[in-house]
Amino acid sequence: MSIDYSMMTKKGNREVNEDSAICVEHSGNFCFVVADGLGGHGRGDEASNAAVKAFEREFLQDAQDADEFIRRAFAAAQKDVLDMQKVENAHFGMKTTAVALAVVDGKCVFGHIGDSRLYVFKKGKIAQRTLDHSVTQMLALTGEISEKKIRGHPDRNKLFRVIGVEWDSYGFAVSDEYDLSECQAFLLCSDGFWEFIDERRMCAALKKSADADEWASAMITEVEKNGAAHDMDNYTVITVIG
Repeated sequence: MSIDYSMMTKKGNREVNEDSAICVEHSGNFCFVVADGLGGHGRGDEASNAAVKAFEREFLQDAQDADEFIRRAFAAAQKDVLDMQKVENAHFGMKTTAVALAVVDGKCVFGHIGDSRLYVFKKGKIAQRTLDHSVTQMLALTGEISEKKIRGHPDRNKLFRVIGVEWDSYGFAVSDEYDLSECQAFLLCSDGFWEFIDERRMCAALKKSADADEWASAMITEVEKNGAAHDMDNYTVITVIG
């Protein structure tokens, strides 16, 4: 199975990069994760790092089924972050979003919590994206604002599902299973990335790029150009081309 992928993460105008990301290959299978830590003061990066390490550990331990792995890994990440909060007495400062893609035996499943996103591309167009667990996403779904108004909205950072807060039930969302052959490409990113690039530019960059690294670089250039006049958050992107 041939997959080309690239990962880039930058701290923007922040002192600390609270984003964490991994690309793991094992026995011909793949795991990609982006996590965006919340809380500041050095705690958000600890939470996001703990989350991606949980995914990596669970993936290397057993990833025979993509759907089962995604669900188990999100639960493991939640447990690890909650346990870490108790040890460090940091209940209010250690939280993280997460978005993950597993490719196992040619089957793809993705999951997310918070506002880190995954986009699925088919034939040069976006076929699907994850829906943010945020106030602004709910406003868009109810028709109170348009989708494009999510970017830059004053309430955009208000999330109602993250890792590091007790869940009444499963807090994360999991996709249906896809055949890798059905999907041209995937994009995983934190909100600091998608805030400054629209879907049209994502598609245009993919069309012009020869590989995953070139695609990521082209989009980073766009993000940095559009965010230059703003107080840019950390931003992270993983590009995957099947």
